Amino acid sequence: MRMPSFRLVPILCAALLGAATSAFAQSGAPVPGPVLPTPERPQPTMPQMPVPQPPALGADSWVLMDYTTGQVIAHHNEHERLAPASLTKMMTAYVVDAALASGKVHWNGSVYISDHAWDKGGAKTDGSTSFLKLHDRYPLSEVYNGMIVQSGNDAAIALAEHVAGTEAAFVQLMNAYAQRLGMKGTHFENASGYPHPDHYTTAWDLALLARAIIHDYPQYYGVYKTQSYTINGIKQANRNLLLYRDPSVDGLKTGSTAEAGYCLVASAQRQSQRMIAVVMKTKSLADAASQDEALLNYGFRFYDTHLLYAAGKPLATPRLWKGVADTLPVGVAGNVEVTIPRGRYADLKAAMNLPATLIAPYRKGQAIGTVTVSLDGKPLLTAPLIALADAPEAGFFGRLYDSVRLWFQGSPATPAGGGKG
Repeated sequence: MRMPSFRLVPILCAALLGAATSAFAQSGAPVPGPVLPTPERPQPTMPQMPVPQPPALGADSWVLMDYTTGQVIAHHNEHERLAPASLTKMMTAYVVDAALASGKVHWNGSVYISDHAWDKGGAKTDGSTSFLKLHDRYPLSEVYNGMIVQSGNDAAIALAEHVAGTEAAFVQLMNAYAQRLGMKGTHFENASGYPHPDHYTTAWDLALLARAIIHDYPQYYGVYKTQSYTINGIKQANRNLLLYRDPSVDGLKTGSTAEAGYCLVASAQRQSQRMIAVVMKTKSLADAASQDEALLNYGFRFYDTHLLYAAGKPLATPRLWKGVADTLPVGVAGNVEVTIPRGRYADLKAAMNLPATLIAPYRKGQAIGTVTVSLDGKPLLTAPLIALADAPEAGFFGRLYDSVRLWFQGSPATPAGGGKG
C-alpha cells in the first residue's frame, strides 16, 4: 500500500494558516456571532380587541386553564387549601385509569363490595351512594360509572380496595400520583372525599388533575359526560348541571359537603380549543355551574391558543465548527403552543439563546439552547432547542482547518464553503 507523502502536511498547514491570517487581516477584529433569526409565527386572524377583566365570582377559589398549553388565564385564591369533597373522586378515577391502562385491573373485572365500602360508602353515613349491595360483585365498568356519574362513595371505596387491596394502600397511590402531577397543595386521606382535617386540595391542583385525566387516559374520559346511570334499578342523574345546558361541556365532577360548600370542575371543547374551569366553595350547585359557565365563556371569547413552532421543524441553522457539515439545524422536540388574548399575534416577540460557538459532535435530540416567546415584555414560555440531526466530527484536516480559523478569529465567522474531509 502506497503511503502519502509527509511533505504535503507542512504545505497544507501553511496554506490553512495563510487563509486564516488573510481572513483575520480583512476583518481587523474578531467577527461577532451571527444574529439569530426570529422564528416565523402565524399572522393575526382577528383585529386586536380589548380584553376585559375576568368575571367577578362568588367562589372562594377558582381557576381557568387552557387545556392545550396548561396556561392559567384567570385565577383567584388558586393555591388556597380547601376541602375537595367528592372532587376527590377525580384522583380516585385517575389511579383506577392508570391501573386499567397498565392491565393490572380490567374494565369487565369483578369488584367486590366489602363491609368497609358498604359502611363508609353511604349505608351508615349521609354521604352519596351508588346503592351497591353488601357482599355483591359488580363489573368494574358499572362501579366506575357509579363513582363518576352518581358520585357514590361506596363505589369509590370498592374500586380503591379492588386496585390496592385496602383503601389505605390506595390512598398512598393517590398521594404519589398527586406529587407526580405537581399537585403541591394537595393531600388525600381517603378515596371518597369524606371530610378529614388533613384531606385538602387547591383549585390550581384540580385544574392540573383535570388536564391529566383528559390527556393521559382519554379512553375513559367519556364516562364524565354521562348524564344518568342506573344501578340495581335505581336511576340517578349526573350533578354537573352544565352537561344539560351546554353541549360543549363533557366533564368533569361536582363535590359538596358542609365544609367544602359546592364545587365544580368543568371542561368544554369548542372547535379545536378546550378550557378547564374550577370553582370551589360556592353556595349551591346552581351557583357553581353558573360561575364555571362564566369562566368558560370568558376564556373562549377572549383567548386563542395557537401553534407557534412545530416539532422537528428547523427554526435556525447556525454555523457548526469542526463537523462534517457546516451548519446544524435546531428546533423544538414537541409542538410549542401559546394561549394569548385574541388579536395579539403581531405583538409576540421570539428570541433564541444559542451558544456563540457550536463545535461538533452533536447527537440528534441533544439540547442546544432555548427559545423564549414574550408578550408585552413578559415571557410566556421558554422551550428547549435541540439538534434535529446528528452532527459528527469532521476528519483530521477538517478539524485542523476550523481550529486555525477559530484561533485567529476568536469567534464564529462566515461559514466556509464546501464540506470537510
